[in-house]
Amino acid sequence: MKKLLMLLALMCGMSALAIAQNNATPDVVDIAIGSADHSTLVAAVQAAGLVETLKGEGPFTIFAPVNSAFDKLPEGTVATLLKPENKATLAKILTYHVVAGRLDSAAVVAALQAGDGKTSVTTVSGGTLNVMLEDGRVFLQDENGNKAAITAVDLSGSNGVIHVIDTVVLPK
Repeated sequence: MKKLLMLLALMCGMSALAIAQNNATPDVVDIAIGSADHSTLVAAVQAAGLVETLKGEGPFTIFAPVNSAFDKLPEGTVATLLKPENKATLAKILTYHVVAGRLDSAAVVAALQAGDGKTSVTTVSGGTLNVMLEDGRVFLQDENGNKAAITAVDLSGSNGVIHVIDTVVLPK
């Protein structure tokens, strides 16, 4: 009888753990995977071998381009970048979209206010993104002068936050 009670207690504990894991907050990768608008980004993250890293502890702030952002790149660019021989280049571009730390929209707005409508962030790739307020909208400007509008904010995951952008930003 004692063994049966212990077995039942163990099974209940395992069930509770499984339920807790299923109800856990998704991480930033899971959020992107769950978005039909980010299938190109997810494919790129997988091709670059960054899934495990971005599922890590973080926290991360990810500026996530939508599929139509990748469509703005010259024809054939995405297909070329997804090739195994271009893994390092792809990883550099993708990590240029990632900032270490959790920068929610309140933190971005506070930095913009402190900087008179401008601030900059250092990306995981070591590059710089300028963040600016123009006509009531927040934009990123990459090292080449190209701009991306932030179209959705604060998609919060267990290990960071995602802000959606309409253009792929590129390092020099």
